[in-house]
Amino acid sequence: MKYVKIGGGRKLASFVEPMKAQLSDLPAFDHKDWLFEIKWDGYRAIAEITKKEVKLYSRNGLTFDKAYPKVFAALKSVQHDVILDGEIVVFDEAGKPSFQKLQNYKNTDRYAIQYLIFDCLVLKGNDLTRLGLLERMEILKKLIPKSDVIMYCDHVEDYEKIFFQEIKKIGLEGIIAKKKHSTYAIGKRSAEWLKIKNVQGQEAIIVGYTEPKGSRSYFGSLLLAVKKRGKLTSIGNVGTGFSDRSLKDLYQKLKPLTRKTSPLDVPIKESSDVIWVEPTLVCNIKFTEITEDGSVRHPVFQGLRVDKPSSDVDLEKPKRIRK
Repeated sequence: MKYVKIGGGRKLASFVEPMKAQLSDLPAFDHKDWLFEIKWDGYRAIAEITKKEVKLYSRNGLTFDKAYPKVFAALKSVQHDVILDGEIVVFDEAGKPSFQKLQNYKNTDRYAIQYLIFDCLVLKGNDLTRLGLLERMEILKKLIPKSDVIMYCDHVEDYEKIFFQEIKKIGLEGIIAKKKHSTYAIGKRSAEWLKIKNVQGQEAIIVGYTEPKGSRSYFGSLLLAVKKRGKLTSIGNVGTGFSDRSLKDLYQKLKPLTRKTSPLDVPIKESSDVIWVEPTLVCNIKFTEITEDGSVRHPVFQGLRVDKPSSDVDLEKPKRIRK
């Protein structure tokens, strides 16, 4: 499986795959068993820290040390042998998380970057994954030194409806609901952690692009797909959300991937200006709704995902989870 490499990143031979949340439309509000965190619009990252070395990498084992050296350097101030789970986030001028600025981040940027840590898996060789979440959080809080870059990700246990309303008002991604006594299931997607979205978003596989028209350079739009019941299926095109820089960068990544035939398992009507590519690159999009034919409506390109292989990209549908 090929990955987009970012900032000199390399694939680790062994790594810890984080626990994942289940998308849900049931907020689990007003229930004492749950706590709530902000859903950050960033890259999930695992940090492994020992006296000998520090590792910082994505959910699929791509190293982040060269891409985000401020975070990597700040982790060296942690005085314990630990494995931490969190999210790397870059904030825009208004102080809001920006996935696009994260993806295009340079160490000289004026934008604030933070590693927001919400879990501790191992401490001094001791496995903490079988402890309850609140117990792990109490341990975690004591481990993180004062820093503007690495920070403990706090949560709320009361007033969760007001919390979610504030999230919606600010325009953030949503919230993560976690059972207070949940254990940590490495590499698993669990109903013990729920994603409750404010903004409609989807990870999508790029399967082609159209020729540019008018004043646009490089390409017109991207053809997107997801796995539905194991079959690569079109969800439409995205033609907005690009800067001049991202158009050029994307084109340079897409050109070596061109192929003569469609990679889709479910055929679509082909137009003469479509150029097909190997279904390798994964991107983030935002949209207003999914139409009856399965296409995304009013999609906006957010950036490439370097931390997910295309084999992991399914159409996310919320499931009702019992409290």
